[in-house]
Amino acid sequence: MISWYGVIVVLHIVAIISWMAGLLYMPRLFVYHSQVAPDSDSSRLFKVMERKLLHAITIPAMVAAWVFGLTLAAQIGLAGQGWLHAKLGLVLLLTAYTAMLEKWRRDFFVDRYPRSERFFRIINEIPAVLMIFIVGLVILKPF
Repeated sequence: MISWYGVIVVLHIVAIISWMAGLLYMPRLFVYHSQVAPDSDSSRLFKVMERKLLHAITIPAMVAAWVFGLTLAAQIGLAGQGWLHAKLGLVLLLTAYTAMLEKWRRDFFVDRYPRSERFFRIINEIPAVLMIFIVGLVILKPF
């Protein structure tokens, strides 16, 4: 028999995968966008791709990950769960990172290139590093 808890876990994992896909791909789009001339056909195409990725996939997946994750956290209880508190702190950083991606997307949208190609190549690594720590906390529960 399928439990509702199992269904919430599945939905949480799918939401995380979708959110991470957006977080890992969006800076790559910014790398390529920063290489083209403002108001060019390529720039207009990147604007559409960036908006759709962020607004149709990444942000809805982030919201779903929070909703399903908090539902699960409520079931296991937060008291004495140091690893869970640390995880939530790192997830807050991913949420702030998502907000920054939206800010940079809006800058690109008005042809104001916010940062260099190199900058976006470097920050592209942030979600992967945070993901390693988050998964480690969830699986190992070190404290």
